[in-house]
Formats: sequence, structure tokens, C-alpha cells
Amino acid sequence: MAATAAGCFTGKTGAFLAPMGLKASSSPPHRHIAPAAPHLPHANASIGTLKPSWRSQLLPALAIGVAGAAHGYACSRKVKKGLNSGLQKFKGNVTSLQAAVAGSAAQRVTAAAGIKIAGTGSCAPEATVTNDHLAEVIDTNDEWITQRTGIRRRHVLQPGEDLGQICTKAAQKALDSAGLAAEEVELVILATSSPDDIFGTATTVAVELGATNAVAFDLTAACSGFVFAMVTAAQYFRSGTVSSAVVIGADCLSRWVDWTDRSTCVLFGDGAGAVVLKATDADDDCLLGFELGSDGNGRCHLGVTANPGPEVSVGGGYHATPGAFKPLHMNGAEVYRFAIRRVPKVLKSMLMRHEIDGDDIDWLLLHQANRRIMDSAAKRFKIPKEKIICNLEEYGNTSAASIPLALDEAVRDGRVKPGNLVACVGFGAGLSWGGMLFRA
Repeated sequence: MAATAAGCFTGKTGAFLAPMGLKASSSPPHRHIAPAAPHLPHANASIGTLKPSWRSQLLPALAIGVAGAAHGYACSRKVKKGLNSGLQKFKGNVTSLQAAVAGSAAQRVTAAAGIKIAGTGSCAPEATVTNDHLAEVIDTNDEWITQRTGIRRRHVLQPGEDLGQICTKAAQKALDSAGLAAEEVELVILATSSPDDIFGTATTVAVELGATNAVAFDLTAACSGFVFAMVTAAQYFRSGTVSSAVVIGADCLSRWVDWTDRSTCVLFGDGAGAVVLKATDADDDCLLGFELGSDGNGRCHLGVTANPGPEVSVGGGYHATPGAFKPLHMNGAEVYRFAIRRVPKVLKSMLMRHEIDGDDIDWLLLHQANRRIMDSAAKRFKIPKEKIICNLEEYGNTSAASIPLALDEAVRDGRVKPGNLVACVGFGAGLSWGGMLFRA
């Protein structure tokens, strides 16, 4: 059938007949040639030279053949006319479809928009573990931790608490700040490496918020996760797909650290931060630029890797292994060197691309991992320490939560004001990094 259709659209009799196993004459339509009669001694003999008995047999057959050819020609003209009519209608339908698609595309382009941060929110567990508390269970002290990291306290989820709860609270605060009802939210992205459910926690958060009209999903990029999530959400706005979104960064790495290893357990805490994004005119897009990257060669320096349990027989001589993970491991020296090199490169690249000087930056907001990394980057671009947003002392490294949590606090206490230019870089496991320039 497909071949027949293809033949129909060529407008040639031969092409139409060929798929049906028929052969068209190469002569013009009005000169169809009847097949030679059987039993003739010479195929090209004229009728006048034939015996009367042969002529009496041949003439009726020839008449029938001529009549059949004429009828076939008439039918072929009708078929051709019908095909031409059908083809014109098909072309008309295609034209209408193309116009409809073009109109739809035009609507999407018209609807494309920039983003603005309409509200912020954050939440951390009430339980606060100080350096002195840790000194009760491991060989460390407040001075040792503070001098090396800048961390004095961290908030830790307690038994019965989960990540979804603090995510929901942070997101609700952001919605209240933005004056947006949960039913109006169209997209929820949760950046996390430590979900309550390995299949994702964003959908649970959406349900708890009452964001019944939103599509929700998790995004994993460790400590760079919030920047990755912001950039991802922006593409939905710029394509005209959504006009409102909640972007959350949250982690509870207290579940995954080895609390007997003083080189890692003193660094991490739990928390969640969120922003509400709304569509705005492209000219007012608050996300001025971004840069994302990763290098899997450094994955060995920081991670929570699989640690399958004992093999279990599944029959047929085959086995499966129950899932489990090792505690978080980190090569602190290598991660520090990575951050010291990468953060300035990302900042320089973004500033040069958008022709922005260090003096134009109102606030420097880096992933809250180590105070020395922040001071080094600020010095490189001649940014006063007073312009560094830092809450490391209170929360420690909260992974994907660190940037939005710090941003929310700075917005709520009045440091970050509408229109301020913020240079932001996240970095961490993967190894991954993500930077963005945005206006509050």
C-alpha cells in the first residue's frame, strides 16, 4: 500500500501501475497496443495477408481488445483525475498543518520569558551540634575545627525527621514570600544527593505543599546541585513551558558520614533552601549568565559509593546483590586544591563574557564548604570580605542547600536587596561546578 501511494503522487501512469504488478505502455495514452494474437506465423504480418478463417477469428478478438483499451484509457483518465483531486486536497491539508505548526511555534516563542526570584525560604533541623559536642565523641576540639574550616555548629536531622519535611517548610516559606499559591506552581525541582526515597523526594514535597498542578523531579549534582537546578528551571521559562517554579536545594549528609571520622564528620550538616521563580520579560531576566562543568576524573576524591551486600541466589546459577552504600569519603586536600583552582576560573569566565568588573559585584555567594576558599576567591577579584555571604559558622557544609540557605538569610536580614548583582559558584562531588550571575 505504501508503494502504491508513492506511485500515486508521481502523476505518472507507469508509476501508478507498477506497484500493482502491471506494465504501462511506453506509447502515448491514445495509442495502446493490443498483444499479438497466438498462432500467427509472423508476429508482424498485416491483417490483409491472413487467411479468411484466421481473419474471422482475429477481428472479433481485436475488436474486443480495442474496446478494452478504450475503456481502460477512459478509466485511467478518471483515476488520474481522481488522484489529482486527492493530491490537491492532500497538499491543502499539509499547508494547513504547516500553518498550524508555525502558529504554535510562534506562540511558544512569544511566551518565552526570563525569570525573576520572587521569594526565598529556608529550613534547618532544630537539633544543633556544636564543636564541643563532637569533642565528646571523637578526638577533636572547637579550636581545631574552627581554624581549619570556619565551622562552629551544624544542624542535624533527628530520628523520625526526614529531608522531605525541611524541604516542604523551606518551599512554603518561599511561596509565602512570593505571594504565590501552591496550586499555581507548575514546576518543582529538588536538587539533592540524599533523598528520602532513592526514586526521588520532589514528588512528596509537591504533594505536601499542595502543588497539585506541578511536575516534580529530583536533580543530583551534589554541592553544585542548586546552581544546576536553577539553570535547568530557567530553560523551562525561556522555552515558554512554565511561568512559575519552586527550586529547592537540600541535603542530609548526616545520614552518610562516618561519625567516628573527624576528617569528615565535623564538616557536614543538614538543611534546605528554596526560591520561587516567576516569568518576566526577557529583558528583565535576572539570570544574566551561567557556566556548568564536570570532571569525572576527580570522582574518587569525594563521594558516597555503592557497597553491595552478600550475594543472594536468584536461581539458575545466577546471583543478585542487595544495595547499600559506604560512608562518605573525601580526600580533603585534593578537593581543596580543586576548589581553589576552579572557582576563580569560573568567576573570571563569567565576568569576562558579560563584561562585568569585580567592582560591580554586590555580593559573592559561594558554596559554603570552607571559609578559606571564599576569602581566596574574594581576594583574587578584589571583592571586600564584607561582600561575602557566609553562614558556614552556623550550618557547616549543607551540600546542595548551602547556597539557597545562605541567600535566604541574606535576603531576609536586608543585606541582599532587589537588583543587587550576585556572583555565585557551587562546586563539589562529581567533580562538578556551576556558576551563575544573577540579580536578586
